[in-house]
Amino acid sequence: MTRAIRIHATGGPEVMQLDDVTLAAPGQGEARVRHTAIGVNYLDTYHRSGLYPLPLPAGIGTEGAGVVDALGPGTEALGLRVGQRVAYCGGPPGSYSEARVMPADRLVPLPDDVADRDAAALMLKGLTVEYLFHRTYPLQGGETIVFHAAAGGVGLIACQWARALGVRMIGTVSSDAKAALAREHGCAETIVYTREDFVARVKALTDGRGVPVVYDSIGKDTFPASLDCLQPRGMFVSFGSASGPIAAFSMALLAQKGSLYATRPTLFTYAAKREDLLAMADRLFAMVRKGAVRPDVRQTHRLAEAAAAHRALESRATTGATLLLP
Repeated sequence: MTRAIRIHATGGPEVMQLDDVTLAAPGQGEARVRHTAIGVNYLDTYHRSGLYPLPLPAGIGTEGAGVVDALGPGTEALGLRVGQRVAYCGGPPGSYSEARVMPADRLVPLPDDVADRDAAALMLKGLTVEYLFHRTYPLQGGETIVFHAAAGGVGLIACQWARALGVRMIGTVSSDAKAALAREHGCAETIVYTREDFVARVKALTDGRGVPVVYDSIGKDTFPASLDCLQPRGMFVSFGSASGPIAAFSMALLAQKGSLYATRPTLFTYAAKREDLLAMADRLFAMVRKGAVRPDVRQTHRLAEAAAAHRALESRATTGATLLLP
């Protein structure tokens, strides 16, 4: 038996409950992992609320770090071994647990110089920044970009990564304290959107030109204004919906605002192939190793306190990363 957070209905944080569950032996292509740290991400709230539906009852959570406890058949070629430290940010939801069985090909071996808690704080958020900056709209250095929610878990990693690439990042935040935090992490310019017109400020900061790309995890509240920050043929990258999903809109809007591109990427598409997942993780760990990106764990909760972690996250009261500890 092990303990795991499960949802038997969708709704608010109160629908999460700590259950005793039977942990099966790993089957074909599977591994059993004993968690040492569990990442909490906004994606988890979408699963819990039903925005991204799951078959119920369901586990929740997609990121964790721990030790391989057992390996099933068909995993020999993956380079994994029992007792090995690993981390992951994919596969079926279920990381909010003391231990779990999951597809072994989603596990990334951890280098000796990357701690479990750091990996649990960095995997999903760090790999998200990796694909946003190197794959969705590949940044070369010298660009100016807009990144919404710059003081959030993904945002603070993006601040550091942009600085390392030589990219001027304009970050939007909700308060002066968050603006200061984003600047501390490398954000070149900050806009407090609760009192400033972020489109006007972006235009002022770019001498009226706008930017080639906007990265947006906010959703409804920042659309379609984000399109007005873009240069002609710029790209709007929507990778989250913290304020709610963007309503359907006419494709003609993209033409009217300058032949724009819009995309809704996901990490799970970019990292679907194991070779891509490992390459992305290698780049992330290299950034960590040279000190360009550092984990920023600012909230920790016990596993049984998952509901409190979600309440804080959804109230936008958090900065940096949140972890659950089994």
